[in-house]
Amino acid sequence: MSRDSNQIHHYCTRSSPKGIPIVSTINENQFSTERSVLTTSMSKAAVTPLKELCVSSHQIPSLGRIPNTSIQGKPLLIYHGAFHAGASASTIESHLRSVGVVDPQWRYTMYSTSHFHSNTQEVLSVASGKAKLCFGGEENPHRVEAVMEQGDVMVVPAGVAHRLLEDMDGGFTMVGSYPKGSSWDMCYGKEGEDEKVKAIEHLGWFDRDPIYGHAGPALDV
Repeated sequence: MSRDSNQIHHYCTRSSPKGIPIVSTINENQFSTERSVLTTSMSKAAVTPLKELCVSSHQIPSLGRIPNTSIQGKPLLIYHGAFHAGASASTIESHLRSVGVVDPQWRYTMYSTSHFHSNTQEVLSVASGKAKLCFGGEENPHRVEAVMEQGDVMVVPAGVAHRLLEDMDGGFTMVGSYPKGSSWDMCYGKEGEDEKVKAIEHLGWFDRDPIYGHAGPALDV
């Protein structure tokens, strides 16, 4: 598997292409309110502080009729240990709702057949267990195989194939969430899906990070 387009880093200050830190201007009252809301929700859900978060970013080329990241150019993002140990599914859901970017819609494992979504971005938060997952299609030489465990979060762009390879302890469960107002479809890289795949180009991306709100890795891609 190629790792040429994959990056693992600790998140800190956002920078412009020239390396100059980006500074957002908001008024004092707005900052105070947003900081209070975000701090309360993070404390409630035991979220890892942003400056301590380790994130891996993966660009995955297309495979046959599976587009992966080739259409929008948004990478698969993995927030390692975003939620602290002990954060339950209900706690994760409460935090996601308090941030207000995505709506939690289900609790389940990952399907063992490679599939992707053409009509939405997806946020998968591991609530329990440990599993080996495959992103990009199992026949793809540039696929990403990763072991995910409780507390990890995956931001899966529309078009990126994903599947369960192995539930390593028999209890792997995720909270599946989607941008507010979104539903999700199922595509498999088969004939007849071409129009759905073309529509990915017009999907919006996150204007706030689904875990951290006004700052976070999803805003830097």
